[in-house]
Amino acid sequence: MSPEPSLTQVLHDWTEIYMRRSFRDFKHFMDEHDLSPSQAGTLMRLYHCVAEGVSDIGEHLGITAPAASQMVERLVQGGLLERREDPHDRRYKQIVLTLRGTALIASGIASRRQWLEQVTAELSPDEQQTVAGALTLLVNAARKLEGEPARSLPEPEPGQI
Repeated sequence: MSPEPSLTQVLHDWTEIYMRRSFRDFKHFMDEHDLSPSQAGTLMRLYHCVAEGVSDIGEHLGITAPAASQMVERLVQGGLLERREDPHDRRYKQIVLTLRGTALIASGIASRRQWLEQVTAELSPDEQQTVAGALTLLVNAARKLEGEPARSLPEPEPGQI
């Protein structure tokens, strides 16, 4: 009888599978929509942050403000981003997703969720609850290391992981 793999080994195995799938899907998404990694990253960030300035985008990507400005301009020309006046300082422009940009990122997220739902469907309801409980502990431990407060996640319904 072989020994049970350690938690660390199981996490390494899962991370390898998940990241391989995630990178492959992300690369396909970028190619399909003619996006560079910086452009895709900017769209994802704005999807979650709502609005930022060009300098914030450049800082996040580790590129100069002029390079960020050029990238933003390409996305504006492509109809994925728009510039808006900052309500607190009219000299400052906020960069936001357009409806088209929001829909594009939402479709990419939906694709990833579909794969996770397929993985989840391979588990019994009891296994789903076991994994959900274990992952809640793992997420809270990671949040603690990141200096974020732990949160109690809602109890998932079977089949809803």
